[in-house]
Amino acid sequence: MSVTEMFSYIQAFLSADQEIREDIKKVVQVLEQTAREILTLLQSVHQPSGFKEIPSKCAKAKELFCTVRTHLGELKTKFPVEQYYRFHEHWRFVLQRLAFLAAFVVYLESESLVTRDEVAQILGIEVVREKGFHLDVEDYLAGVLIMASELSRLAVNSVTAGDYGRPLRISNFINELDSGFRLLNLKNDPLRKRYDGLKYDVKKIEEVVYDLSIRGLTKEQEAGGDK
Repeated sequence: MSVTEMFSYIQAFLSADQEIREDIKKVVQVLEQTAREILTLLQSVHQPSGFKEIPSKCAKAKELFCTVRTHLGELKTKFPVEQYYRFHEHWRFVLQRLAFLAAFVVYLESESLVTRDEVAQILGIEVVREKGFHLDVEDYLAGVLIMASELSRLAVNSVTAGDYGRPLRISNFINELDSGFRLLNLKNDPLRKRYDGLKYDVKKIEEVVYDLSIRGLTKEQEAGGDK
């Protein structure tokens, strides 16, 4: 093979690679738009009247996740299945955002932690790497940590809305989450930095609970729960 032929081959390879990346970017842009729509929908729960609307907002969010599954199904066709991590950087952020949104919906409905399998099912993708387009464990964990920040905000807004029991439940949940993450030996730098933010979320929620306790509002909740 001559030098000219060799570089012509390289150029053909680069052109094909760029074409794949452009196709991926187009689908990812649509996914990002849908993720923004879901987030905008769920942001209303932070409003004083938002807690009453949680069931309806979660139902609408689930409808939008149907659109997400369609777009992720399209994304799978844009690259060779064995090259997932070669192009992972293109959809990593939006997949983490979608994992957060799925986790937030599940928490709002059941006040429980969504599993990685459940998130994958909501998104219509795999958990096992060998099966193709899947939810990487670090993307799942990043989504859970984003949710923790959202819950710290929800705890503050719950007080404003007069719901004094919710911050206590959020506090218990976040503390359990923090204990779970302490068991992990995180090597991923971005994920470790995001976990550092969880410590601030824990502190922020503890301050909310402390403020409620010195005002005697936690005792009111306990008394109400005993009735």
